[in-house]
Amino acid sequence: LYDESLKKGIMNFQARYGLKEDGIAGPSVLKEMNTPLSGRIQQIIVNMERARWVNPNPPGNFLLVNIPQFKLSVIENDSTIWTSNVVVGKEMHKTVIFRGDLKYVVFSPYWNVPPGILKNEVLPAIRRNPNYLTRNNMEWHGNTVRQRPGPDNPLGLVKFVFPNSYNIYLHDSPSRSLFEQQKRTFSHGCIRVADARKLAIYLLRNNSSWTESRIDEAMNSGKEQFVTLTETIPVNIVYFTAWVDRSGRINFRDDVYKRDSRVMNMIFQKSNKGGQ
Repeated sequence: LYDESLKKGIMNFQARYGLKEDGIAGPSVLKEMNTPLSGRIQQIIVNMERARWVNPNPPGNFLLVNIPQFKLSVIENDSTIWTSNVVVGKEMHKTVIFRGDLKYVVFSPYWNVPPGILKNEVLPAIRRNPNYLTRNNMEWHGNTVRQRPGPDNPLGLVKFVFPNSYNIYLHDSPSRSLFEQQKRTFSHGCIRVADARKLAIYLLRNNSSWTESRIDEAMNSGKEQFVTLTETIPVNIVYFTAWVDRSGRINFRDDVYKRDSRVMNMIFQKSNKGGQ
């Protein structure tokens, strides 16, 4: 009998697996339900091993991006203040796992076309259509190409920079519909934030000169502006396909970059060597 109690149970299950919480036991729900228990045990073991490598919850305030969860969490003193959906890198452009310190908020940013995209996409398009740059609000900048600030800029209206050798950063996006997808692997490696305006307000909350109205004005000015944070905030980019949430519920997510089996093999090799 499909009653209200069963519906709530299915929705609770969907929440723990990152599925749409509609209470319908559709194909995605049945797929997760039919995963063997042994597979879930292995998944837990793999992520317990990952937790040994990195502290995903350091003391103080920080931003946490869990790639398989497609979520950014704002953490203050071990409490989650709010979360935002994110888009991460495609399988061929995996978002890198590392820790950085966020130092700059950039309003109305230019998008400097990465070398790979310039070579494989933009230059061939220019050869096919000499008006390609003008039509796409782009311009030459030295030996590379950049797109001018504006609502159609791939970085949206604001980006957040934590200097690193991978050239990875957080940013807004004009492609809003992608944030509603269940599997959000669409970027070239950077992390698109659904609530970018909210993040900008949060990061500048202790700077009285940056009111919400001034932030809105800067985001829509069409003129690039760098703002240095008075205090940097750590950004932890992690990869966990299983974890216990703050309500004590075990969560599972798809292994979007197919990394769990590699870790599991490493664990078995260690245990076999130990046995020998």
